Order: sequence, then structure tokens, then C-alpha cells
Amino acid sequence: MATKLTPIGDKVLVKRLEAEAKTKGGIVIPDTAKEKPKQGKVIAVGSGRMLKDGKLAPFTVKKNDRILFSSYAGTEVKVEGEEYLLMSEDDVLAVIE
Repeated sequence: MATKLTPIGDKVLVKRLEAEAKTKGGIVIPDTAKEKPKQGKVIAVGSGRMLKDGKLAPFTVKKNDRILFSSYAGTEVKVEGEEYLLMSEDDVLAVIE
């Protein structure tokens, strides 16, 4: 049975996109020298951030959005061999279209 991971509150579950294996000039980058990518795909979102009036603020990102996030964003989690990032919506910098 597959485990389902559901974020709570204003948290977003993200699957990191793979880093480029070559530079624009065609040089192959070894795995040890690759930077962790700062782009990912939104897998799931929580219920939203609670406002002072008790209402939930809607998310600006949604499932399947391709996003850009800060370098040190989120907490890495591993579920059934798959690696994900669990981060606050505030760590999302942009949606890539």
C-alpha cells in the first residue's frame, strides 16, 4: 500500500527537478559537482495559512505547478525511496510557466 503524505497548514510538498548534466557549452558535469536544483514540481499543498480572523488564506501555488525556491528552503524527507522537500509557501519564489 502506498503511503500518502499530506502537508499541514501552509506547507507545500515538492519533488525536486533533476539538475542539468551538461553546461551550455556541452561540458558534462559529474554528479559530485552538480548543484542541487532550485526548481521543483508541487506534489501536494496543505490547507492554507491561518489568518488573524480565523479564515484560511488560499495558496498561490497548486498541485503540478513548476516552481522556483530558495537554496536552503524546506526539509528533505524520504518516503518509500522517493526524496521530497516539505517547505512553507513563503519559501516559494516563483511559478515557472
